[in-house]
Amino acid sequence: MSGHSKWATIKHKKGAADAKRGKLFAKLIKQVEVAARHGGGDPESNPTLRTMFQKARDNSVPLDTIERAVKRGTGELEGVNYEQIVYEGYGPAGVALMIETLSDNRNRTGSEIRSLLAKNGGSLAEPGAVSWQFVRKGILKVSKAAGENDVMMVGMDNGAEDLEDLDEVWQVTCEPTDVNGLRDALEAAGIKVEESDTIMLATNSVPVDDAGMAKQILNLVDVLDDHDDVQAIHSNIDLDDSIMAEVS
Repeated sequence: MSGHSKWATIKHKKGAADAKRGKLFAKLIKQVEVAARHGGGDPESNPTLRTMFQKARDNSVPLDTIERAVKRGTGELEGVNYEQIVYEGYGPAGVALMIETLSDNRNRTGSEIRSLLAKNGGSLAEPGAVSWQFVRKGILKVSKAAGENDVMMVGMDNGAEDLEDLDEVWQVTCEPTDVNGLRDALEAAGIKVEESDTIMLATNSVPVDDAGMAKQILNLVDVLDDHDDVQAIHSNIDLDDSIMAEVS
């Protein structure tokens, strides 16, 4: 298996250095709450909740905090009714952006996302203008303590479609519905999974070979990511290693 998901690589390399843990916790808790509201509070019968629950645990969110979020989602505790909204847009150099949000005020969130894009060299696009360039996939980040062949052997028997080297971890790609089963299989084989999630992978990439332009794009992503309602950002930007090293 071999593949190429540049945006996942870029986000992984930036993520650890950029993470604002308090804000990250808040976003993960919100995702758990929404998953429970839409599919019920039992992770065994609600695969989306199981994925979000595990994602929160992978990022060290305390168990009791997660459980309270589940109860808010199911109505056992009072909570806010969040709406899932995906905004499509363009950044500098025409790179495509998919911006996933959870909002309790659609008008406010839409206005603020539009403003952030406009002020940082981007623009909001009409629904459908960008989404056709992306496909939803499951990803698992696997410890490099496991050998590539071991990960491949387990992965190929349990729905894995792709294996990529992100330097610090292996990244395994699969269908979103296979995330939990593939994680179970890897862990049953003694292979440590550091994180699992579902993301939007670009089917076509836009190469950016100018460091200044790359910095503008990544700055826009940082600004958007800092917004409380934004849960995830996906892009089709393609930076080679030399540009990535320069902008990092």
